[in-house]
Amino acid sequence: MSAVARFETVLLLVAAIVVLRQVAGVLRMQPASALILGGCVLAFVPGMPRIQLDPDLILVLFLPPLLTASAYYASWAEFRRNVGGILLLAVGAVGFTTLCVGLVAHLAVPGLPWAACFALGAVVSPPDAVAAKAVLERVALPRRLVALLEGESLLNDAAGIVLFRFAVAAALTGTFDAGRAGATFVLLAVVGVAVGVGVALLLLPLLRRIRDREIVVLMTLMLPWVGYIGAERLGGSGVIAAVCSGLVLGWFQHESIRAEHRRAATAVWRLVVMLLEALVFVLIGLSLRAVFDALPDAAIGRLVVPTLLVVLAVILSRFAWVMGSHVLRPILSRVLRREALPGSLAEATVLGWAGMRGVVTLAVALSVPEAMPGRDLILVAAFAVILVTVLFQGSTLGALIGLLGVRRGAEETYLSLQEAGAQMAAAQLRAVEANAYDADGALQHPRLLEQYRYMVRIRGEFSARRDAMLAGRNAHYEVVLAAVAAGREEVVRLHRAGRIHDEVLHALETELDIQQINSERALTL
Repeated sequence: MSAVARFETVLLLVAAIVVLRQVAGVLRMQPASALILGGCVLAFVPGMPRIQLDPDLILVLFLPPLLTASAYYASWAEFRRNVGGILLLAVGAVGFTTLCVGLVAHLAVPGLPWAACFALGAVVSPPDAVAAKAVLERVALPRRLVALLEGESLLNDAAGIVLFRFAVAAALTGTFDAGRAGATFVLLAVVGVAVGVGVALLLLPLLRRIRDREIVVLMTLMLPWVGYIGAERLGGSGVIAAVCSGLVLGWFQHESIRAEHRRAATAVWRLVVMLLEALVFVLIGLSLRAVFDALPDAAIGRLVVPTLLVVLAVILSRFAWVMGSHVLRPILSRVLRREALPGSLAEATVLGWAGMRGVVTLAVALSVPEAMPGRDLILVAAFAVILVTVLFQGSTLGALIGLLGVRRGAEETYLSLQEAGAQMAAAQLRAVEANAYDADGALQHPRLLEQYRYMVRIRGEFSARRDAMLAGRNAHYEVVLAAVAAGREEVVRLHRAGRIHDEVLHALETELDIQQINSERALTL
């Protein structure tokens, strides 16, 4: 396929994404399901070029930005509070699923080496960040449950990939060193964290100083790949580096990125993430043809039963791990010195059902060496697991949540949007009052003072109304900018003190950014 033909194919896929997302909306389907099914249909359309996916390119192209974007909006406070439960899922559930799938695969295909069986388990064990985000953004779960699922999806890819690499090496060489595997995992994690945090901390001072909006946006877009590739080159985990970069940037962006730059970057990132997520699911569907073309005709029939058993093992092993953790929750909570997994049986059921697989499973399966025993089974089983978990589990997760009555309740430790907004408005009013009078005590900005007093009164009554920005002299907007700075400081203080959730923080900061952008533009007129 020529370079022009590849570009035309990409344009065709983008057009297909537009159509499929609209179809998903009309049919009330999960977009991920519609995109995968659409990709499957496109794969067998006459004249459609065969797309050969490079697994290394898939990982480096899609994973870094999607993981960084997810980590950027993740709640660090919730992540830290639930780190014990997250690790139980991200490491414990991945290892347990790998073990269970390996045992089932060996029972289904007795001649398959143990190492190849566990390689298959490692391929299908980690739930996918992209698939989880695509489903979670359309359901309303308790924040702690969301934190567990998001945190798991951010960290488990590293565990699955490490297990896969050692299983493949054992299958090809016939040797396995558990101690070396454990040490390698620790090294990957430490180097990944160091590179991810270091790259983000180096970027933050530059973002403060650079005034060119487009350059700032471009630098934020480069961050995921710099961290990912840098960590991989240094022998660390690129996945963990991308996650850490997103967490650090998300935590410090309030002070380090100008309001206008943040709004521009947010708009660009939303488009990039939407396009990459959609392409991932379409490419998963398109890979169906390549999977079948790579298999001998006689292999398909003999792989049906083992594949079905592997799919069942993937689903049931996650349930067994989550339910076992639920039963042992009091013990685990004492060992971890914090809450483990959700306390209610309904929440545990939802957590067990929310194990969608996606791009990592596909890319790792495609990277299996040709000489690997059982490669056919690994390819077919991986694709089947993706289809069943995304199309079936992902599509029914919302109905299951409604059936079990798992809903987001009132979080008593957090202020509501209106309560936090009232405190923000009060901080702004104090700044206006301090600047509304001249040196002789004469009131210079009565309308501005009245406006902010009105805002405080309305916020205090839990109303979301807000006056439009008033036109006036440059001094008027200088006071507005002082008020915005005071409001931002107060909101960040409330967040740092753990009194408001990240969702409230982002909602209020968006409002402040809009005020600041309008005022700064008015000063240039």
